[in-house]
Amino acid sequence: MELLPDILSGTLLLMLIGTICGGILLVSSRLWPEDAEGAVQQINKLLPQTQCAQCGYPGCKPYAEAIANGDPINKCPPGGDATIASLANLLGRDVLKLDENCGIHQAPALAVIREQECIGCTLCIQACPVDAILGATQLMHTVIATECTGCELCVDPCPVDCIDIIFNEAVAEVEELQVDQACIHCGDCMPACPKDLAPQQLLLFRNAPLLAESIGLQDCIECKLCDRVCPSNIPLAEHFQVMKQDLHRQRQEQVKADYTKLRFNQREVRLISSTKAIRKRPSKADTSALLASLKDET
Repeated sequence: MELLPDILSGTLLLMLIGTICGGILLVSSRLWPEDAEGAVQQINKLLPQTQCAQCGYPGCKPYAEAIANGDPINKCPPGGDATIASLANLLGRDVLKLDENCGIHQAPALAVIREQECIGCTLCIQACPVDAILGATQLMHTVIATECTGCELCVDPCPVDCIDIIFNEAVAEVEELQVDQACIHCGDCMPACPKDLAPQQLLLFRNAPLLAESIGLQDCIECKLCDRVCPSNIPLAEHFQVMKQDLHRQRQEQVKADYTKLRFNQREVRLISSTKAIRKRPSKADTSALLASLKDET
């Protein structure tokens, strides 16, 4: 009996050491990824790919590289609080308030050119980071609505101020259902599920549908059997339906963001190639020296 306190204290000490070591490994895996380039890619995927440069960098990829090197995660107004939260979760950092010096979070936007006022200067075309403007010198320009990211970079260069930014308030936002009573984690919903899911676990991820998908969200058939046994009367099936809609919306946004990023990268490559092809005009001194050398030869 005298050894019992020593055994208990030793066991508790070992458990404490294990918990601390596990926490250190978890934090280190987030703060110091094995592959730096892989970390940049993961960060870049979470950014909205508007290429608006409001963060102070020319595009989302450069900002992702800066974040990987320690730059704050709260400089992306188009992404707003959702992007900040996702970056914080990925990197194991604290969630910060959006830096209003970079801008404010607004509804999705679209640039519209008042074509009758356009003088065809092409300055907006040069400013657009995703080649979403059609036109040529001294010809009318127009915006390809499906390609425009609403970055507003075309507005300032326009000498006749014929570009408007329209904010699309009609974009559907998925509203969160309010839980009348918090989940008490009783586990009654788990044996009731015919698809062997864990509804109470899915509910924990109602604001993170990508994580919910990893534990079987799409397998839910919304049969509402979990609703019947829930002692808190939580409309679980309705939550899962909304989560699926939110997940689908995020997938669509990601596809558009990936395509926008591709167009941005293609434009950068084309600009670099065209710059290299430009030949420098010889100065007067070079011309004089060349003529002098020709005279000497004759």
